[in-house]
Amino acid sequence: MSQVVRAMSGRGRVVEVLTSGHGNGFLSDLPGMRRKIFYRRSESKILTLLYYLISQVALFLFCLRYWREDVSFYVNTMMPFGAAFAAKLMGKPVIYHVHETSIRPALLKHFLRLAIDLTASKIIYVSNSLCQAEGFKKKSQFVVHNALDGGFGCPPVSYQGGSFIVLMICSLKKYKGVGEFFELAKLLLPQPAVRFKLVLNAEQAEIDDWFAGVAIPSNIELFPRQSSVSDFYSEASLLLNLSRPDEWVETFGLTILEGMAHGLPVIVPPVGGPAEIVTDGREGFLISCYETQKIAEIIQRLVNDPDTQLKLARNAYMHAKDFNLVGFEEKIAEIIDL
Repeated sequence: MSQVVRAMSGRGRVVEVLTSGHGNGFLSDLPGMRRKIFYRRSESKILTLLYYLISQVALFLFCLRYWREDVSFYVNTMMPFGAAFAAKLMGKPVIYHVHETSIRPALLKHFLRLAIDLTASKIIYVSNSLCQAEGFKKKSQFVVHNALDGGFGCPPVSYQGGSFIVLMICSLKKYKGVGEFFELAKLLLPQPAVRFKLVLNAEQAEIDDWFAGVAIPSNIELFPRQSSVSDFYSEASLLLNLSRPDEWVETFGLTILEGMAHGLPVIVPPVGGPAEIVTDGREGFLISCYETQKIAEIIQRLVNDPDTQLKLARNAYMHAKDFNLVGFEEKIAEIIDL
């Protein structure tokens, strides 16, 4: 979203961003006006849903202030249906940018798809696979892959012994393959050169609670949420994405692209957005997380064959450059201004 805001602002469009919070993050220091809309999370799923519905009523009412203005509404993700309904009521164009497909419960997803069907003028998807899975009939639909918002790491160098670090960065969720990551570490315990680092999008207290009573293999290091993960990419030799393909389909996989930009070969799911970023055997491998034995064998092969590891790393580094910010901004601006 921050990339879209900067793209449109740079082309002379006046931008107002409506968000649920104004803390430091990706939306900090953006051009234009930022306005806060109520939202709150709770440990209770029912309360979280109630807060979400209240936030959408508040968003709907707030958006009505644009009735007499010549504006377009850019709705980021499926979730903010309140803005879309307000825009439809006022006869304003609605551009949806769809990033997700694994929404629970199913009834909520059905409702959100109905909202898009009733209100959207144009729909942007982050991958072809997402467009195929969530596409709508009789709608103007576009695919724009996400872009890297920043520089690239150093060009890759060959692994020359020492620690071969296998990195994964993900949410603290079972469907993200945390259990499979542990299983891989156990399989490779006899290989002292191979070390595993897991960076979790969670606070240390959450991590401590999650793994209480769990035997953590000695070759794994766990890290809480980081303000920057660049150093983790820079020291790693391989990046994993072990999302369970039957529970959570990655619609794009920005961490995959970030790792490639730092010269890391990758092992990713064979479905969804990752299969559009990675060609099997060129920048890495497309393997289901459930094939842990096969993944372990590939890791061992890369440790023993630095030339292959370097070839994959160089291919990944070069391919990541195709996902540049300039191209992304030009495509987005063209679609919005159509």
